[in-house]
Amino acid sequence: MTRLAAAIAVAALLLLPSPALAHALVGRLDSPLPLAVYLTGAALAVGLSFAFVILRDIRAPADPPERTVVVPRPVALGLRAIGLFGWLWIVAQVIVGGSSDADVATLFLWVYGWGGVAILSAFVAPVWTWLDPFTTLFDVGAAALRRLGMEGWEPAPYPARLGAWPAVVGFAVVVWLELAYRGSGLGVVLIIYTAFTLAAMANYGRDAWRSNGETFSVWFGLLNRLAPFGRAHGPDDRTVVRRPFAMGLLEPGWTTAHVVLVALGAGSILYDGLSQTQAWFDVFRVPSLPVATIELLAFLGIIVALALGVARLVGLASVGAGLVPIAIGYLVAHYFTYLLGDGQRIVVALSDPLQLGWDLFGTAFYEASTAWIPAVLIWTLMLAAVVGGHVLGAWSGHVVAFRDAQGRGGDIRWRQVPLAALMVVLTATTLWSLGQAVVKEPAETAGGAAAALAPAEPGVASAIGSAQR
Repeated sequence: MTRLAAAIAVAALLLLPSPALAHALVGRLDSPLPLAVYLTGAALAVGLSFAFVILRDIRAPADPPERTVVVPRPVALGLRAIGLFGWLWIVAQVIVGGSSDADVATLFLWVYGWGGVAILSAFVAPVWTWLDPFTTLFDVGAAALRRLGMEGWEPAPYPARLGAWPAVVGFAVVVWLELAYRGSGLGVVLIIYTAFTLAAMANYGRDAWRSNGETFSVWFGLLNRLAPFGRAHGPDDRTVVRRPFAMGLLEPGWTTAHVVLVALGAGSILYDGLSQTQAWFDVFRVPSLPVATIELLAFLGIIVALALGVARLVGLASVGAGLVPIAIGYLVAHYFTYLLGDGQRIVVALSDPLQLGWDLFGTAFYEASTAWIPAVLIWTLMLAAVVGGHVLGAWSGHVVAFRDAQGRGGDIRWRQVPLAALMVVLTATTLWSLGQAVVKEPAETAGGAAAALAPAEPGVASAIGSAQR
Protein backbone atom coordinates (compact mmCIF):
# COMPACT_ATOMS: atom_id res chain seq x y z
CA MET A 1 0.00 0.00 0.00
CA THR A 2 2.89 2.34 0.76
CA ARG A 3 4.43 1.77 -2.67
CA LEU A 4 1.12 2.41 -4.40
CA ALA A 5 0.51 5.60 -2.43
CA ALA A 6 3.99 6.85 -3.34
CA ALA A 7 3.46 6.00 -6.99
CA ILE A 8 0.13 7.82 -7.13
CA ALA A 9 1.59 10.80 -5.30
CA VAL A 10 4.38 11.04 -7.86
CA ALA A 11 1.77 10.72 -10.60
CA ALA A 12 -0.17 13.64 -9.17
CA LEU A 13 2.95 15.79 -9.04
CA LEU A 14 3.77 14.94 -12.64
CA LEU A 15 0.35 16.17 -13.65
CA LEU A 16 0.84 19.61 -12.17
CA PRO A 17 3.37 21.35 -14.36
CA SER A 18 3.09 20.17 -18.14
CA PRO A 19 0.36 20.94 -22.65
CA ALA A 20 1.29 19.56 -26.12
CA LEU A 21 4.62 20.12 -27.81
CA ALA A 22 5.15 16.79 -29.52
CA HIS A 23 6.61 18.37 -32.63
CA ALA A 24 8.04 21.67 -31.44
CA LEU A 25 11.45 20.19 -30.68
CA VAL A 26 14.45 22.48 -30.43
CA GLY A 27 17.64 20.97 -31.80
CA ARG A 28 18.16 17.84 -33.87
CA LEU A 29 20.40 14.80 -33.64
CA ASP A 30 23.49 14.89 -35.85
CA SER A 31 23.20 11.20 -36.66
CA PRO A 32 26.22 9.25 -37.91
CA LEU A 33 23.79 6.89 -39.67
CA PRO A 34 21.04 7.50 -42.23
CA LEU A 35 17.50 7.31 -40.91
CA ALA A 36 16.89 4.27 -43.10
CA VAL A 37 19.40 2.30 -41.03
CA TYR A 38 17.46 2.98 -37.83
CA LEU A 39 14.19 2.04 -39.51
CA THR A 40 15.60 -1.20 -40.89
CA GLY A 41 17.03 -2.19 -37.53
CA ALA A 42 13.78 -1.41 -35.73
CA ALA A 43 11.71 -3.35 -38.27
CA LEU A 44 14.07 -6.33 -38.00
CA ALA A 45 13.85 -6.25 -34.20
CA VAL A 46 10.07 -6.39 -34.32
CA GLY A 47 10.02 -9.05 -37.04
CA LEU A 48 12.53 -11.25 -35.22
CA SER A 49 10.68 -10.90 -31.92
CA PHE A 50 7.52 -12.10 -33.63
CA ALA A 51 9.40 -14.98 -35.23
CA PHE A 52 10.81 -15.94 -31.84
CA VAL A 53 7.47 -16.05 -30.02
CA ILE A 54 5.81 -17.92 -32.90
CA LEU A 55 8.56 -20.49 -33.48
CA ARG A 56 9.18 -21.03 -29.77
CA ASP A 57 5.42 -21.08 -29.21
CA ILE A 58 5.52 -18.98 -26.07
CA ARG A 59 2.65 -19.93 -23.77
CA ALA A 60 0.71 -17.96 -21.23
CA PRO A 61 2.29 -18.03 -17.78
CA ALA A 62 0.48 -19.60 -14.89
CA ASP A 63 -2.11 -17.32 -13.35
CA PRO A 64 0.03 -14.78 -11.50
CA PRO A 65 -0.79 -14.00 -7.90
CA GLU A 66 -2.88 -10.88 -7.39
CA ARG A 67 -3.63 -8.99 -4.26
CA THR A 68 -5.90 -6.07 -3.60
CA VAL A 69 -4.58 -2.81 -2.27
CA VAL A 70 -6.62 0.04 -0.79
CA VAL A 71 -5.51 3.50 -1.85
CA PRO A 72 -5.20 5.81 1.17
CA ARG A 73 -8.18 8.11 1.44
CA PRO A 74 -6.09 11.34 1.45
CA VAL A 75 -4.46 10.30 -1.85
CA ALA A 76 -7.80 9.47 -3.48
CA LEU A 77 -9.44 12.66 -2.21
CA GLY A 78 -6.43 14.73 -3.25
CA LEU A 79 -6.58 13.44 -6.81
CA ARG A 80 -10.33 13.99 -6.96
CA ALA A 81 -9.78 17.57 -5.78
CA ILE A 82 -7.16 18.12 -8.52
CA GLY A 83 -9.52 16.82 -11.20
CA LEU A 84 -12.43 18.95 -9.98
CA PHE A 85 -10.21 22.03 -9.62
CA GLY A 86 -8.99 21.64 -13.21
CA TRP A 87 -12.57 21.35 -14.47
CA LEU A 88 -13.67 24.43 -12.53
CA TRP A 89 -10.68 26.41 -13.81
CA ILE A 90 -11.57 25.59 -17.42
CA VAL A 91 -15.21 26.56 -16.88
CA ALA A 92 -14.17 29.83 -15.20
CA GLN A 93 -12.04 30.77 -18.22
CA VAL A 94 -14.94 29.94 -20.55
CA ILE A 95 -17.24 32.24 -18.59
CA VAL A 96 -14.76 35.12 -18.40
CA GLY A 97 -13.55 34.72 -21.97
CA GLY A 98 -10.20 35.59 -23.48
CA SER A 99 -7.55 33.90 -25.58
CA SER A 100 -3.88 33.56 -24.69
CA ASP A 101 -1.14 31.13 -23.72
CA ALA A 102 -2.82 31.02 -20.31
CA ASP A 103 -5.62 28.87 -21.78
CA VAL A 104 -6.01 25.88 -19.48
CA ALA A 105 -8.52 23.97 -21.61
CA THR A 106 -5.82 22.90 -24.08
CA LEU A 107 -3.30 22.53 -21.27
CA PHE A 108 -5.38 20.25 -19.06
CA LEU A 109 -7.23 18.33 -21.76
CA TRP A 110 -4.59 17.81 -24.45
CA VAL A 111 -1.33 17.92 -22.49
CA TYR A 112 -1.99 16.69 -18.97
CA GLY A 113 -5.02 14.62 -19.93
CA TRP A 114 -4.53 13.14 -23.40
CA GLY A 115 -0.79 12.76 -22.82
CA GLY A 116 -0.02 12.77 -19.10
CA VAL A 117 -2.96 10.80 -17.70
CA ALA A 118 -2.65 8.27 -20.51
CA ILE A 119 1.02 7.60 -19.74
CA LEU A 120 0.41 7.39 -15.99
CA SER A 121 -2.53 5.04 -16.54
CA ALA A 122 -0.32 2.77 -18.62
CA PHE A 123 2.71 2.66 -16.35
CA VAL A 124 1.51 3.44 -12.82
CA ALA A 125 -2.11 2.99 -11.82
CA PRO A 126 -5.70 3.84 -12.90
CA VAL A 127 -5.30 7.49 -11.87
CA TRP A 128 -8.32 8.57 -13.93
CA THR A 129 -10.50 6.68 -11.46
CA TRP A 130 -9.90 9.53 -9.01
CA LEU A 131 -9.02 12.44 -11.32
CA ASP A 132 -12.28 12.01 -13.27
CA PRO A 133 -14.20 15.28 -12.62
CA PHE A 134 -17.45 13.95 -14.09
CA THR A 135 -17.76 11.25 -11.44
CA THR A 136 -16.85 13.73 -8.71
CA LEU A 137 -19.51 16.16 -9.92
CA PHE A 138 -22.05 13.34 -10.03
CA ASP A 139 -21.18 12.22 -6.49
CA VAL A 140 -21.31 15.77 -5.15
CA GLY A 141 -24.68 16.37 -6.81
CA ALA A 142 -26.11 13.08 -5.54
CA ALA A 143 -24.91 13.85 -2.00
CA ALA A 144 -26.47 17.32 -2.14
CA LEU A 145 -29.82 15.89 -3.27
CA ARG A 146 -29.77 13.35 -0.46
CA ARG A 147 -29.13 16.12 2.04
CA LEU A 148 -32.22 17.85 0.69
CA GLY A 149 -34.24 14.70 1.21
CA MET A 150 -34.59 13.92 -2.49
CA GLU A 151 -34.23 10.27 -3.44
CA GLY A 152 -32.88 9.32 -6.85
CA TRP A 153 -34.65 7.00 -9.25
CA GLU A 154 -33.65 3.45 -10.05
CA PRO A 155 -31.18 3.50 -12.99
CA ALA A 156 -32.24 1.78 -16.19
CA PRO A 157 -30.29 -1.35 -17.17
CA TYR A 158 -27.47 -0.54 -19.52
CA PRO A 159 -28.31 -1.97 -22.99
CA ALA A 160 -25.93 -4.83 -23.66
CA ARG A 161 -26.08 -4.18 -27.40
CA LEU A 162 -24.47 -0.78 -26.89
CA GLY A 163 -21.36 -2.25 -25.30
CA ALA A 164 -18.47 0.20 -25.42
CA TRP A 165 -19.61 1.78 -28.71
CA PRO A 166 -20.63 5.09 -27.06
CA ALA A 167 -17.05 5.43 -25.85
CA VAL A 168 -15.78 4.68 -29.37
CA VAL A 169 -17.97 7.43 -30.84
CA GLY A 170 -16.80 9.87 -28.18
CA PHE A 171 -13.19 8.92 -28.82
CA ALA A 172 -13.59 9.55 -32.55
CA VAL A 173 -14.98 13.02 -31.80
CA VAL A 174 -12.05 13.80 -29.50
CA VAL A 175 -9.58 12.69 -32.19
CA TRP A 176 -11.38 14.87 -34.74
CA LEU A 177 -11.18 17.86 -32.42
CA GLU A 178 -7.45 17.36 -31.95
CA LEU A 179 -6.33 16.45 -35.47
CA ALA A 180 -8.84 18.02 -37.86
CA TYR A 181 -10.71 20.84 -36.13
CA ARG A 182 -7.88 22.32 -34.05
CA GLY A 183 -9.93 25.38 -33.30
CA SER A 184 -11.16 27.29 -30.27
CA GLY A 185 -14.08 26.46 -28.03
CA LEU A 186 -12.59 23.39 -26.36
CA GLY A 187 -13.89 24.53 -22.98
CA VAL A 188 -17.44 24.80 -24.34
CA VAL A 189 -17.14 21.26 -25.71
CA LEU A 190 -16.07 20.10 -22.24
CA ILE A 191 -19.15 21.68 -20.65
CA ILE A 192 -21.44 20.01 -23.20
CA TYR A 193 -19.73 16.66 -22.68
CA THR A 194 -20.06 17.06 -18.91
CA ALA A 195 -23.81 17.63 -19.15
CA PHE A 196 -24.21 14.61 -21.43
CA THR A 197 -22.10 12.40 -19.14
CA LEU A 198 -23.99 13.39 -16.00
CA ALA A 199 -27.31 12.71 -17.73
CA ALA A 200 -26.08 9.28 -18.88
CA MET A 201 -24.83 8.45 -15.37
CA ALA A 202 -28.19 9.45 -13.91
CA ASN A 203 -30.02 7.29 -16.42
CA TYR A 204 -27.85 4.15 -16.46
CA GLY A 205 -25.99 4.43 -13.17
CA ARG A 206 -22.62 5.96 -12.45
CA ASP A 207 -20.51 2.79 -12.63
CA ALA A 208 -22.34 1.28 -15.61
CA TRP A 209 -21.74 4.37 -17.72
CA ARG A 210 -18.12 4.72 -16.62
CA SER A 211 -17.40 1.12 -17.57
CA ASN A 212 -19.05 1.28 -20.99
CA GLY A 213 -19.90 4.73 -22.28
CA GLU A 214 -17.61 7.35 -20.75
CA THR A 215 -14.87 7.83 -23.32
CA PHE A 216 -11.93 8.64 -21.08
CA SER A 217 -12.71 5.97 -18.49
CA VAL A 218 -12.86 3.26 -21.16
CA TRP A 219 -9.76 4.49 -23.01
CA PHE A 220 -7.58 4.95 -19.94
CA GLY A 221 -8.90 1.65 -18.59
CA LEU A 222 -7.65 -0.18 -21.68
CA LEU A 223 -4.24 1.47 -21.38
CA ASN A 224 -4.17 0.51 -17.71
CA ARG A 225 -4.00 -3.18 -18.67
CA LEU A 226 -0.23 -2.69 -18.92
CA ALA A 227 0.26 -1.12 -15.47
CA PRO A 228 1.23 -2.98 -12.29
CA PHE A 229 -1.80 -1.53 -10.50
CA GLY A 230 -5.21 -2.06 -12.08
CA ARG A 231 -8.69 -1.14 -11.02
CA ALA A 232 -10.48 -3.84 -9.07
CA HIS A 233 -14.00 -4.81 -10.03
CA GLY A 234 -16.43 -3.55 -7.44
CA PRO A 235 -18.11 -0.42 -6.08
CA ASP A 236 -15.13 0.74 -3.98
CA ASP A 237 -13.13 3.22 -6.08
CA ARG A 238 -10.19 3.04 -3.68
CA THR A 239 -9.49 -0.66 -4.21
CA VAL A 240 -6.94 -1.64 -6.86
CA VAL A 241 -5.29 -4.89 -7.86
CA ARG A 242 -1.51 -5.41 -7.63
CA ARG A 243 -0.29 -7.64 -10.46
CA PRO A 244 2.88 -8.31 -12.46
CA PHE A 245 3.64 -5.73 -15.13
CA ALA A 246 1.76 -6.30 -18.44
CA MET A 247 -0.25 -9.23 -17.07
CA GLY A 248 -3.43 -7.22 -17.48
CA LEU A 249 -2.98 -7.57 -21.25
CA LEU A 250 -3.78 -11.26 -20.93
CA GLU A 251 -7.07 -10.72 -19.10
CA PRO A 252 -10.31 -11.51 -20.98
CA GLY A 253 -13.19 -9.16 -21.76
CA TRP A 254 -12.26 -7.90 -25.22
CA THR A 255 -15.05 -6.87 -27.58
CA THR A 256 -15.10 -5.54 -31.14
CA ALA A 257 -15.67 -2.05 -29.77
CA HIS A 258 -12.56 -2.30 -27.58
CA VAL A 259 -10.39 -3.39 -30.52
CA VAL A 260 -11.77 -0.55 -32.67
CA LEU A 261 -11.06 1.93 -29.87
CA VAL A 262 -7.43 0.83 -29.49
CA ALA A 263 -6.98 0.81 -33.27
CA LEU A 264 -8.31 4.39 -33.38
CA GLY A 265 -5.90 5.34 -30.61
CA ALA A 266 -2.83 3.93 -32.35
CA GLY A 267 -3.99 5.13 -35.77
CA SER A 268 -4.68 8.68 -34.61
CA ILE A 269 -1.17 9.06 -33.19
CA LEU A 270 0.33 7.65 -36.38
CA TYR A 271 -1.77 10.09 -38.43
CA ASP A 272 -0.68 12.99 -36.23
CA GLY A 273 2.97 12.21 -36.93
CA LEU A 274 2.58 11.58 -40.65
CA SER A 275 0.46 14.68 -41.24
CA GLN A 276 3.30 16.89 -39.98
CA THR A 277 5.97 15.63 -42.37
CA GLN A 278 7.17 17.34 -45.53
CA ALA A 279 6.13 14.35 -47.65
CA TRP A 280 2.55 14.52 -46.39
CA PHE A 281 2.40 18.27 -47.00
CA ASP A 282 3.68 17.84 -50.54
CA VAL A 283 0.73 15.59 -51.30
CA PHE A 284 -2.14 17.03 -49.24
CA ARG A 285 -0.98 20.63 -48.63
CA VAL A 286 -3.02 22.45 -45.92
CA PRO A 287 -6.55 21.08 -46.29
CA SER A 288 -9.77 22.80 -45.33
CA LEU A 289 -11.74 21.41 -42.42
CA PRO A 290 -14.04 19.21 -44.58
CA VAL A 291 -11.09 17.79 -46.52
CA ALA A 292 -9.05 17.28 -43.33
CA THR A 293 -12.01 15.43 -41.83
CA ILE A 294 -12.25 13.13 -44.84
CA GLU A 295 -8.49 12.48 -44.78
CA LEU A 296 -8.59 11.63 -41.08
CA LEU A 297 -11.62 9.36 -41.36
CA ALA A 298 -10.17 7.55 -44.39
CA PHE A 299 -6.84 6.96 -42.65
CA LEU A 300 -8.42 5.74 -39.42
CA GLY A 301 -10.85 3.59 -41.41
CA ILE A 302 -7.92 1.81 -43.04
CA ILE A 303 -6.24 1.15 -39.67
CA VAL A 304 -9.48 -0.16 -38.14
CA ALA A 305 -10.16 -2.37 -41.16
CA LEU A 306 -6.67 -3.86 -40.94
CA ALA A 307 -7.08 -4.54 -37.22
CA LEU A 308 -10.46 -6.21 -37.65
CA GLY A 309 -9.20 -8.16 -40.63
CA VAL A 310 -6.34 -9.61 -38.60
CA ALA A 311 -8.77 -10.25 -35.72
CA ARG A 312 -10.72 -12.61 -37.98
CA LEU A 313 -7.58 -14.75 -38.19
CA VAL A 314 -6.27 -14.69 -34.63
CA GLY A 315 -9.20 -13.43 -32.54
CA LEU A 316 -10.30 -10.10 -31.04
CA ALA A 317 -8.52 -10.64 -27.74
CA SER A 318 -5.20 -11.33 -29.47
CA VAL A 319 -5.37 -8.17 -31.57
CA GLY A 320 -6.51 -6.09 -28.60
CA ALA A 321 -3.73 -7.39 -26.35
CA GLY A 322 -1.20 -6.77 -29.12
CA LEU A 323 -2.39 -3.26 -29.99
CA VAL A 324 -2.48 -1.84 -26.44
CA PRO A 325 1.31 -1.81 -25.89
CA ILE A 326 1.76 -0.50 -29.44
CA ALA A 327 -0.59 2.40 -28.74
CA ILE A 328 1.24 3.08 -25.47
CA GLY A 329 4.59 3.05 -27.23
CA TYR A 330 3.26 5.57 -29.75
CA LEU A 331 1.93 7.73 -26.91
CA VAL A 332 5.29 7.88 -25.18
CA ALA A 333 7.26 8.47 -28.39
CA HIS A 334 4.86 11.09 -29.70
CA TYR A 335 3.66 13.00 -26.63
CA PHE A 336 6.27 12.73 -23.89
CA THR A 337 8.31 15.71 -25.11
CA TYR A 338 5.01 17.48 -25.74
CA LEU A 339 4.21 16.92 -22.07
CA LEU A 340 7.60 18.11 -20.85
CA GLY A 341 7.68 21.11 -23.16
CA ASP A 342 4.27 22.65 -23.67
CA GLY A 343 3.28 21.55 -20.19
CA GLN A 344 5.45 24.38 -18.90
CA ARG A 345 2.63 26.75 -19.84
CA ILE A 346 1.17 26.12 -16.40
CA VAL A 347 3.40 28.92 -15.09
CA VAL A 348 1.78 31.28 -17.60
CA ALA A 349 -1.71 30.19 -16.52
CA LEU A 350 -0.87 30.68 -12.85
CA SER A 351 0.13 34.27 -13.50
CA ASP A 352 -2.97 34.99 -15.61
CA PRO A 353 -5.54 32.46 -14.34
CA LEU A 354 -8.58 34.09 -15.97
CA GLN A 355 -6.88 35.38 -19.13
CA LEU A 356 -7.45 38.99 -18.12
CA GLY A 357 -3.92 40.17 -18.84
CA TRP A 358 -2.67 39.72 -15.28
CA ASP A 359 0.93 38.90 -14.36
CA LEU A 360 0.60 37.82 -10.74
CA PHE A 361 3.94 35.99 -10.50
CA GLY A 362 5.91 37.59 -13.30
CA THR A 363 5.63 34.53 -15.55
CA ALA A 364 2.80 35.60 -17.87
CA PHE A 365 5.20 35.90 -20.81
CA TYR A 366 7.19 32.76 -20.16
CA GLU A 367 7.95 30.78 -23.33
CA ALA A 368 8.04 26.99 -23.13
CA SER A 369 11.09 25.24 -24.53
CA THR A 370 12.54 21.76 -24.93
CA ALA A 371 16.05 23.02 -25.66
CA TRP A 372 17.22 21.48 -22.39
CA ILE A 373 16.40 17.97 -23.64
CA PRO A 374 19.26 16.45 -25.71
CA ALA A 375 18.11 15.37 -29.17
CA VAL A 376 19.90 12.05 -28.76
CA LEU A 377 17.83 11.36 -25.63
CA ILE A 378 14.60 12.18 -27.48
CA TRP A 379 15.45 9.89 -30.39
CA THR A 380 16.55 7.08 -28.05
CA LEU A 381 13.27 7.37 -26.16
CA MET A 382 11.28 7.26 -29.40
CA LEU A 383 13.15 4.19 -30.64
CA ALA A 384 12.77 2.37 -27.33
CA ALA A 385 9.08 3.25 -26.96
CA VAL A 386 8.02 2.28 -30.49
CA VAL A 387 10.15 -0.87 -30.79
CA GLY A 388 9.46 -1.90 -27.19
CA GLY A 389 5.71 -1.45 -27.65
CA HIS A 390 5.72 -3.61 -30.76
CA VAL A 391 7.89 -6.32 -29.19
CA LEU A 392 5.64 -6.46 -26.13
CA GLY A 393 2.62 -6.49 -28.43
CA ALA A 394 4.08 -9.45 -30.32
CA TRP A 395 4.42 -11.38 -27.07
CA SER A 396 1.00 -10.55 -25.63
CA GLY A 397 -0.79 -11.02 -28.95
CA HIS A 398 0.74 -14.46 -29.49
CA VAL A 399 0.16 -15.63 -25.92
CA VAL A 400 -3.52 -14.66 -26.03
CA ALA A 401 -3.98 -16.13 -29.52
CA PHE A 402 -2.54 -19.47 -28.45
CA ARG A 403 -4.55 -19.54 -25.22
CA ASP A 404 -7.83 -18.82 -26.98
CA ALA A 405 -7.09 -21.38 -29.69
CA GLN A 406 -6.58 -24.25 -27.24
CA GLY A 407 -9.28 -26.86 -27.59
CA ARG A 408 -10.38 -25.62 -31.02
CA GLY A 409 -7.73 -27.48 -33.00
CA GLY A 410 -5.59 -26.14 -35.82
CA ASP A 411 -2.25 -24.34 -35.77
CA ILE A 412 -2.71 -20.73 -34.71
CA ARG A 413 0.95 -19.79 -35.18
CA TRP A 414 1.04 -19.15 -38.93
CA ARG A 415 -2.21 -17.23 -38.88
CA GLN A 416 -0.31 -14.56 -36.96
CA VAL A 417 1.99 -13.75 -39.87
CA PRO A 418 -0.32 -10.94 -41.15
CA LEU A 419 -0.25 -9.40 -37.67
CA ALA A 420 3.55 -9.59 -37.65
CA ALA A 421 3.76 -7.96 -41.09
CA LEU A 422 1.39 -5.18 -39.98
CA MET A 423 3.53 -4.51 -36.89
CA VAL A 424 6.73 -4.31 -38.94
CA VAL A 425 5.17 -1.79 -41.35
CA LEU A 426 3.74 0.29 -38.51
CA THR A 427 7.11 0.33 -36.72
CA ALA A 428 8.99 1.66 -39.73
CA THR A 429 6.25 4.16 -40.64
CA THR A 430 5.96 5.59 -37.14
CA LEU A 431 9.70 5.98 -36.61
CA TRP A 432 10.08 7.53 -40.07
CA SER A 433 7.48 10.20 -39.28
CA LEU A 434 9.03 10.94 -35.89
CA GLY A 435 12.56 10.92 -37.28
CA GLN A 436 11.78 13.74 -39.71
CA ALA A 437 11.78 16.21 -36.82
CA VAL A 438 14.65 14.71 -34.81
CA VAL A 439 17.26 12.94 -36.93
CA LYS A 440 19.59 14.96 -39.14
CA GLU A 441 20.99 12.78 -41.92
CA PRO A 442 24.80 12.62 -42.38
CA ALA A 443 24.51 14.24 -45.81
CA GLU A 444 22.35 16.97 -44.35
CA THR A 445 24.90 17.61 -41.64
CA ALA A 446 27.47 18.21 -44.37
CA GLY A 447 25.10 20.57 -46.11
CA GLY A 448 24.31 18.38 -49.08
CA ALA A 449 20.74 17.61 -48.15
CA ALA A 450 19.81 20.48 -45.91
CA ALA A 451 17.07 21.55 -48.27
CA ALA A 452 15.53 18.11 -48.36
CA LEU A 453 13.85 18.48 -45.02
CA ALA A 454 13.33 22.24 -45.12
CA PRO A 455 9.77 23.41 -45.78
CA ALA A 456 9.19 23.85 -49.49
CA GLU A 457 6.74 26.67 -48.88
CA PRO A 458 5.80 28.92 -45.96
CA GLY A 459 2.60 26.95 -45.61
CA VAL A 460 4.47 23.94 -44.28
CA ALA A 461 5.56 25.78 -41.18
CA SER A 462 2.01 26.80 -40.39
CA ALA A 463 0.71 23.32 -41.14
CA ILE A 464 3.21 21.67 -38.82
CA GLY A 465 2.90 24.43 -36.26
CA SER A 466 -0.85 23.90 -36.02
CA ALA A 467 -0.10 20.64 -34.24
CA GLN A 468 1.46 22.51 -31.35
CA ARG A 469 -1.98 23.37 -30.01
